Amino acid sequence: MEIERWERSEDISDAEKKVIQEIWSRVYANCEDVGVSILIRFFVNFPSAKQYFSQFKHMEDPLEMERSLQLRKHARRVMGAINTVVENLNDSEKVSSVLALVGKAHALKHKVEPIYFKKLTGVMLEVIAEEYPNDFTPEAHGAWTKMKTLIYTHVTAAYKEVGWAQ
Repeated sequence: MEIERWERSEDISDAEKKVIQEIWSRVYANCEDVGVSILIRFFVNFPSAKQYFSQFKHMEDPLEMERSLQLRKHARRVMGAINTVVENLNDSEKVSSVLALVGKAHALKHKVEPIYFKKLTGVMLEVIAEEYPNDFTPEAHGAWTKMKTLIYTHVTAAYKEVGWAQ
């Protein structure tokens, strides 16, 4: 059942979009720090994901990761892409376009397995919920769950479009 939920994107209501955008405005105000926290947790929980990053794939210590300029740069890029998606939740074509670019780049150029997007978006939700517990109500959690599914669905659609074969 859970696998099936990941395969299809549920519509995000206008009220849910507003909740996502309100929380994101606070998150994005600290975009680099939150992005770094997300990536460090991602790499600690899923160390195999580091194989795709020559600059920091051998780093084990979270403090060393936190000081890495390359990791910080990638955190800003990840957060920037998510920001573009959040800002354009009312423009489905823009959302599709942005996430297709991300998916195609990661499939063709970086050769990243698409499962890592599912893992990364899950970590993103954990970190946001911990960093902003007063904002992360059950309604917000539901909206953000739809958001992570939207990201994963669009990114994996791009993988399929380019003929990704595992």
